[in-house]
Amino acid sequence: MKLPVLAASLLLAFGAVHAPMAAAQTAPAPANAQAKPFVWENATVYFLLTDRFNNGNPANDGAYGRKQDAAKLRGFMGGDLAGVTAKIREGYFKNLGVDAIWITPPVEQIHAGTDEGTGKSYGFHGYWAKDFTAVDAALGTEDDMRTLVDTAHANGIRVILDVVMNHTGPVTAQDPAWPKSWVRTGPKCTFKDARTTQDCTLVDNLPDFLTHSNAAVELPPMLAAKWKKEGRYEREVKELDAFFKRTGYPRAPRFYLVKWHADWVRKYGFDGFRADTVKHTEASVWKELKKEASLAYEDWKKANPAKTLGDTPFWMVSEVYGYAIGHGHKYDLGGGDFVDYLANGFDSMINFAMKSDAAQGYEKLFSSYSSILHGDMKGYSVLNYISSHDDGGPFDALRVRPFESANKLLLAPGAAQIYYGDETARLLKIEGAVGDATLRSFMNWDELAANAQRGTTRVGEVHEHWARLGRFRAAHPAVGAGVHQMIHHSPYTFKRTWSQGGHSDRVVVALELPADKAVAIPVGGVFNDGQTVRDWYSGKTAVVKDGKVQFDSRSPVALIAQD
Repeated sequence: MKLPVLAASLLLAFGAVHAPMAAAQTAPAPANAQAKPFVWENATVYFLLTDRFNNGNPANDGAYGRKQDAAKLRGFMGGDLAGVTAKIREGYFKNLGVDAIWITPPVEQIHAGTDEGTGKSYGFHGYWAKDFTAVDAALGTEDDMRTLVDTAHANGIRVILDVVMNHTGPVTAQDPAWPKSWVRTGPKCTFKDARTTQDCTLVDNLPDFLTHSNAAVELPPMLAAKWKKEGRYEREVKELDAFFKRTGYPRAPRFYLVKWHADWVRKYGFDGFRADTVKHTEASVWKELKKEASLAYEDWKKANPAKTLGDTPFWMVSEVYGYAIGHGHKYDLGGGDFVDYLANGFDSMINFAMKSDAAQGYEKLFSSYSSILHGDMKGYSVLNYISSHDDGGPFDALRVRPFESANKLLLAPGAAQIYYGDETARLLKIEGAVGDATLRSFMNWDELAANAQRGTTRVGEVHEHWARLGRFRAAHPAVGAGVHQMIHHSPYTFKRTWSQGGHSDRVVVALELPADKAVAIPVGGVFNDGQTVRDWYSGKTAVVKDGKVQFDSRSPVALIAQD
């Protein structure tokens, strides 16, 4: 399908940013490009709600007899593990430059629905666990899970598992509460200090694990009965006994959870965790989880050398709601309680400030982030995002600035989180959906296939722009992990330089280039006169002369590197 080329530029918030060229003119990656090492500081992480992404096997829809009686966008819609695998095989993620996929918790969810005040809802999102040791049947089987991770690894893509240590699923007539020795059911959190953030429930009817306790507990009766019915009680108990004997941990609730989460790594080879509701548990819990998950990861790599992607250690990123990159190592829980989560097992923090910081100009955004990441946070990183599954204030909620969104997210220092549909301008305002449901519509594959109109541009053109930036980023760790320095004001041009472990990388990027003529871009101090460099956006090459380079193209962006 040939996409139309927009002759005029789109007027966005920070000046003229032009629509990209037609997909039929896609700029391929250079054939002679030398692969740079993967570093998490430059990762492009694609975050998807498995149930809302792609339905690869309609036969598993309607698992456990769940009814189709949910409020708008609050029930299961058919997306599954097989659907994600299908898109990996199609090359969808590789074309976007994605090198890690974050899936929502695949664990078995409560079977019934419940109303939290926004209409009847089901656990399609994965955060309402019933059994942390089983794959939810609506998403597929253990074989489907193994196939997804193996297929991702075979395509050079890592997989991140979303894990919950804070709470179970809500209580329903079909889903009883866990024993009082395991959970509390009140009071509700008031978020004034550590105690009122951790020793409480996030919302009504969301039992909170007693993660502070070292008291031994027995298996919840309903879980034991479930395992017996499924014929795996003896095996699960034997594994638990072996775990507690090996580690010497008390049989406290949090260590059961540590064991169950680490098992997913040992069994399937997950490369990292995204930790949910981190500030609602004691910080030390995550350090304990990191230790066991890392051991499990090394065990999996030894058992599966042909499936392993390098020697990168196990990685963890935290969701500390409200954390901003400027907090660095010091997050304030209130009441004089400060926590350094990076000292408690985490390699990266989700940066909740990016969606508002993106309103700044390019240079202010990029230079401030670079200063922090190569200063107070050196050795760690942040995961930037512009939209997400539970953030009601995304950058560009109406998707009228999709090119600027891509530029700021994918070119900002730090790792980047693409929320499914950012790259296709999937709408985040859905009539009739209440609360966070409006952020969770099904992936707009139909609009991408039809190259639907979105404002003054088309979905296919948006997607192509994101893909070109993403592939450049994937090939060049300097983009997210390098040190930023502005070279020129207009057209805005900057350089990024990176070195680590004997490897190095350097790039120059120019934004908001004029539509009516090719211009000389300053690259002196990065590339030498006489060197041939390539623009990854247009696919054109040129020779550096007098410290500048000029490409025969009318692209809005230049992504310049030697390979």
